[in-house]
Amino acid sequence: MTDETANPGGPVGDAPEVLSLPAAVDRATFEAELDRLRVREKAHTRAGDAIAAARRRLPMVEVDANSELIGPDGPLTLLDACEGRRQLIAYYFMWHPGHPAAEQCQGCTWCTTQVAELSYLHSRDISYAVLSQGPYDESVRYRDFMGWEMPWYSAQPSLNELLAGREIGTMRLVCYVRDGDRVFETYWTWFRGVEAMDYSYALMDLTVYGRQEQWEDSPSGWPQQWQPEAPKRINGRPIAQWSRLKAGRSDDLTP
Repeated sequence: MTDETANPGGPVGDAPEVLSLPAAVDRATFEAELDRLRVREKAHTRAGDAIAAARRRLPMVEVDANSELIGPDGPLTLLDACEGRRQLIAYYFMWHPGHPAAEQCQGCTWCTTQVAELSYLHSRDISYAVLSQGPYDESVRYRDFMGWEMPWYSAQPSLNELLAGREIGTMRLVCYVRDGDRVFETYWTWFRGVEAMDYSYALMDLTVYGRQEQWEDSPSGWPQQWQPEAPKRINGRPIAQWSRLKAGRSDDLTP
């Protein structure tokens, strides 16, 4: 697994006291510049639509519908995780066995924290579940510590089969479709591909300073104090955990 615990993360020093700003112009000039950008935005949207159309035309590969998972009531199958719906989106959550909450995956925490309401997926006959790459009893305590409510299972008994030929121990989204008692994999993505789960980055990208990360192409003087190695940590732990600690929850995941 990728070691994300070595670097404490967070901003690099303090943001400058006086931040650079765009040029101030009159309303007509501003709207004209925005109109020019809007042409590119619309092209980007249409390109995304075309990619989604191609994604819908990909072939599929059958996976073992009886692949074992572990859930709150013990063993179950991948087919069971579909919950009777036609499709399943599964997030494969990285796991560092035996480590406390502070040392679990910042990226997986970032993405999973933003998945709250599943009713819209359910209305389109799609189930969603987190498949932990670690043991169920330990990882479900992390779900409880974070206060998440989505279905949570351990895929540890079947990782080699479910992720056949792919690296185990990375953040990953996999889409499945069910045909009766058979299950087929239709798509998968990883790393930045899982930003599909993430509204925070999407909203940051609309702001003048963007994500404020060092890799971004920004004008000179723009704040970029967030380290590329750990853009989702502050003081050594994933950002979303601080509110959980303030609420009095223990991040000790041991029995």
